[in-house]
Amino acid sequence: MVVTVQVPATTANLGPGFDCLGVALNLYNRFQFKQTETSAEGVEITVVGEQAEAVSTHSDNLLYRSFVKFYEHFGQTPPAVKIHIELNVPLSRGLGSSATAIVGGLLAANALAGNPLASQDLLQLAIAQEGHPDNIVPAYLGGCRLAVPNNKQWEICEIPWHQELTPVVAIPNFEVSTQQARSVLPSQVSRDAAIFNASHLGLLLRALETGQGNWLRLGMQDQLHQPYRQQLIPNYTEVESAALSAGAYGVAISGAGPTLVAITSVADAQTVAKEMQTTWERAGVTAQVKPLNVSRTGATVK
Repeated sequence: MVVTVQVPATTANLGPGFDCLGVALNLYNRFQFKQTETSAEGVEITVVGEQAEAVSTHSDNLLYRSFVKFYEHFGQTPPAVKIHIELNVPLSRGLGSSATAIVGGLLAANALAGNPLASQDLLQLAIAQEGHPDNIVPAYLGGCRLAVPNNKQWEICEIPWHQELTPVVAIPNFEVSTQQARSVLPSQVSRDAAIFNASHLGLLLRALETGQGNWLRLGMQDQLHQPYRQQLIPNYTEVESAALSAGAYGVAISGAGPTLVAITSVADAQTVAKEMQTTWERAGVTAQVKPLNVSRTGATVK
């Protein structure tokens, strides 16, 4: 039996939506699982695509560990498999590559096992493995999603994304680890900062739904994580200023970074992308900068 899973990249936080808001993008990792006879390690992995050499081909591979986690949930031994990975989502760049692996492994395992788990149960299992929902939820379901803790479960809310809004991603050729990005955050914040983020997140959600540019400019501001993480991204201020001057409504650190995401109108997207790329190149940083679309469907299984 062969199962192929496609999972989109994601951009999370979008400014004030720290650890709870994310959106799926039309950039995909594809994973093919083929059940085989038992092998020594239980898995054979091949990888193609940019950064393929950085992906483990052994049992510590995150995709395979997620696959195994599904069977552990039932107290079962996983079948031996051959896995082929088509890598399109950059690693350690803040675009949810780990979420694609976790979602991909669980969905493939469920399909090979005859789909014993319902979609909602799989989603909760994926969030538990990742530790937070902001990338997992849109990678699994697609679209823009807000995740809210509800006891030990998560309540998921779809956020309408206006058709005239385009995310532009600027992916530099250096890494920022999630651990490093979290280490610079304070353990406590002031009441003023909490109120600031609550009000700005509310405005951001309405701005994404309506396409209201002035609301977006204000709504994407944040006081919980971006002021601390900017120091990890060389020339952040210059690239942000270039995007805003070119017409972007706002700029945010994508996930833990270092990728930056600008939200702009469809009409200004190419100009914003060009200015962000030029600004980083002027500072000696190579970057891939491109407008993307929101992936409405999320992960798919064939």
